[in-house]
Formats: sequence, C-alpha cells, structure tokens
Amino acid sequence: MRHLILTLALAAAALTAHAAGPVWRFAFGTQAPANGESTVTAETTYTPDSHYGYEPNAALNAAGQPTFFSVDLPEGNYRITATLGGPQASDTTVKAELRRLMLDAVQVPADGSATRSFIVNVRTADITAAPGVEPGRVKLKEREIASEAWAWDRRLTLEINGPRPALQRLEIEPVRVPTVFLLGDSTVADQGGEPYASWGQMLTALFKPTIAVANHAESGETFRDSLARRRLDKILSVLQPGDTVLLQFGHNDQKQQKDGSGNAQTYQAEMRTHAERILARGGVPVIVSSMERRSFDAQGRLKPSLLEYADAARAVARDMKLAFVDLNAMSQAFYAALGPERSQAAHPVNNGKLDNTHHNNYGAAQLARFVAQGLRDAGVPVAAQLRDDLGPIDPARPLPPEGFHIAASPGHTQLRPLGD
Repeated sequence: MRHLILTLALAAAALTAHAAGPVWRFAFGTQAPANGESTVTAETTYTPDSHYGYEPNAALNAAGQPTFFSVDLPEGNYRITATLGGPQASDTTVKAELRRLMLDAVQVPADGSATRSFIVNVRTADITAAPGVEPGRVKLKEREIASEAWAWDRRLTLEINGPRPALQRLEIEPVRVPTVFLLGDSTVADQGGEPYASWGQMLTALFKPTIAVANHAESGETFRDSLARRRLDKILSVLQPGDTVLLQFGHNDQKQQKDGSGNAQTYQAEMRTHAERILARGGVPVIVSSMERRSFDAQGRLKPSLLEYADAARAVARDMKLAFVDLNAMSQAFYAALGPERSQAAHPVNNGKLDNTHHNNYGAAQLARFVAQGLRDAGVPVAAQLRDDLGPIDPARPLPPEGFHIAASPGHTQLRPLGD
C-alpha cells in the first residue's frame, strides 16, 4: 500500500509537467504558417539535414493517401497536438512509430476542424548509466535494425491515415508524464506490417493524453532474452519512480522446457528478477499472463496450452504482492464467446494460412481492452488515466468482429513474427 500511495502522488505531480526543450510547430498544405510554424508541403521530404518531412520511401503524397511524417527528436516523451480537418469532410487515423494507434477515425465535417492530443515515446538503443545499470546499448535483432528501425531511430514518425485524412497543423512538445513500459513477446511487440498487430500497439489509444506507452517488447523473446539483450536495463535507465512496467512472457519461455534449458520454475525466477529490479528503481511491476493460442477440439471446446505458465505467473504476483492481469483467462473467455468459427476473425491470414497465435487489428484491439480492464480490476494507479469513453469491457461479451475497422497501414508483410 505504501508503494501505491507513493505511485499515486508521483503520478499526480507529473501529469502536467513540461520538460525543458523547444516546441516544434508545423503547418501543412495550404495552411498559412503562424506562431513560428514551419510550412510542410507534399514536396517536403525528410533528410538528415532537413530534420523533418515526409519519409521519402513511404510518403504517398497523392491527395487522400496515407503519409509518413518524421521529425528528428531527442529521446523522451512528447505531447503531439494535431489539428485535423479541411475543406472536405475528413476521417483521419493517426499511428506513431511502428503502427502504434494514437487516434482512431476522427471525423470532421467540411470546413471544420478538430484538435486532438496524444503522447508518443521516442527512444534509441543507447543505455545511459543509472543505479544498478551499466551504460551500453540494447542488443537489437537484425529486423529491429532493418524493417523495425522506426521504433529505435532518433526521430518521431507519424502515420497519417484513414479514408479521408486531413491534417492542418502539428505541435510537438516535450513533456514529463508517467510512462507505461511494456516488456513481452510478439503478442505485445509493435508489429511492423499488416496483417499482424499486437495489444501493445492498441493500448496507446486507450489512455488519455497524460500517459506515455513505451513498447520494448520484441517478437520471439523470453524473460531470459530480456535480460541478455538488455531490454530491461534500457527501461531501468529511463524509468522514473512511479512508472509502470507490464511484463508478459510465456509463449517462448515454454519452449525452454522442451529444449531442456528451462521450465516453469526458471520462468518464475527470471520473472522475479525483473520485478525486483523494477521495484528497486521505484517502478510498479505488473504481471500479465500470456493469452492463449486459439485452439478448439472437435466438440468446439477450447484446448488451453499455457495454463502452467499462467499459473506460474499468478503465483509470483501473489507471493510478491504485485498486481496481476490474467489475460490468459480473459482470452479464453473471448475465444469461447466468439466460438470456433467467429474467433478466426481475431487472427491474421498470411500466405493462405490462419495464424492462431498472433493477432490482427481486431484481435489486438480486443486484447488491449482486456488489459485495460485488468489494470482497473487490479487497482493499478495508472488505470485512472484510461479514457472515460471506453464503455463496458467484458471478455465474455467482446465487441463483435462484424463491422470492426481500423485503417490498415500501407504495405503488407509475409514475414511472420518470431515465436509461436
């Protein structure tokens, strides 16, 4: 309880804090620049020398098409204030970095405007020295250096998407706000291309513009990988007292049992190491059990495959008196509610094959809602900053897949996320 009270006090103090640093302002298209704004036209291309502009290999600058706008920024949290709308009725979705959903389908009537704010975390692989943390770098995988580079480069990248996107202005301001860090596997990690998505990419849109979500999860990884690749060290190097860290591994840790390098007990030991180090830095660790793989028997009954690891996670949370989000149980209720056929709508089809482990936009969005509800149910202080308009969240009564839509990002990958 002492820890929760400290967390609440620190979070409340940080919500309105502004970090020292410049404010970047941009006027798009035919908007007349004002208040020190820089003008951005369809020909404004990002280069290391220009420091801002449309990504040259990704910008589809024809009217009404998705665009990717980047700005060089130091590592940190930023409040982005976007003014949307234009002469025609518009419908704009905004994603950040690797497809982290920020604004979903903001509709503005013709000749109108709407202002929305959201928080984006920008990071690099550099690790600065901190108590208990040696300086160095995260040991990135090859795909993080190539196809996932936007998650680690020294710039903010915004995807301006939707059926009729219209962006008038952007203001980018460094801020000190509480951060929710995510550590986990492919079901949490930012997925770089359609048809894949994760709950970590959707959780960003469920918070008010008072919280940053920093997703350090990576496909194919375990608690052991988090330590070896220094992902936990990276988080600890920037974590502030009261920040929250969601820990969700299991899918790949389970394989260590098969290869003889680990079991449920080593999984628990590595989980404890993470939680103890987070607590030592004043953070709030939250244990999240892995969602189930989608699998039904011939009678239409679920066939769970991760119960041993879900129980192991629950036991650590209980013994260490940590908040616990039972995403395993919620995912089972979700699949059961949809049934063997409709539950396929939560999973991507790639190369003609249904992927029963990973999720598409619909499945990821539902799991993110369940995580949000789990934070509420567990009394995690940061849950107070969830949006007020999320509506009732019940895994046994999920939002129906029929009619669900999030603007798809340009491009498609046949590269399946690592892990299973």
